Amino acid sequence: MAVNNAMTADFLRSAYGGESMAHMRYLIWGDSAEKDGYPNIGKLFRAVAYAEWAHAKNHFNVLKEQVGDNTVVAGAVFGHTNIIENLQGAIDGELHEVKQMYPVYLETARYQEEKDAQRSFNYALEAEKVHAKIFEFAQDTAKQGKDLDIATMYVCPICGYTEIGDNVEKCPICGASRDVFKAFE
Repeated sequence: MAVNNAMTADFLRSAYGGESMAHMRYLIWGDSAEKDGYPNIGKLFRAVAYAEWAHAKNHFNVLKEQVGDNTVVAGAVFGHTNIIENLQGAIDGELHEVKQMYPVYLETARYQEEKDAQRSFNYALEAEKVHAKIFEFAQDTAKQGKDLDIATMYVCPICGYTEIGDNVEKCPICGASRDVFKAFE
């Protein structure tokens, strides 16, 4: 599982940093949503925070043989205002990863024949596409002054795929069985 190319290793560290910050940002925004009367949007933020943790964990594990201190440069969305703007920040962050960051990181890993990095980047890329759509739906709902009408959210701990409502039989991204999914109720 060693990473042989410095550029791919740098991209893994940057992705790890970005996913780690997204994890914390979503936990903060989730608490805020709940306090503002949107408990299910708060649940959504916490579920996706868990997915971002899964992405960070995957990137970190690919780098497990890269021991030592490193400066990590990662983009991040900042700000904490209201439910609509916080959801816009989430949408912007997810779309940046989908349209800019992960396609470049994935192509670099492919070019450099870094199989473990390819898998980690691909898992995150595909899950982030789902996250962007879910956050857009949540924002549309919040703009109407309503909370999401959801009971349970399920997150794959392997790749971060997120499902609202009924759990899937197996993860459409990584193939994990539904019994490993974490439920957010």
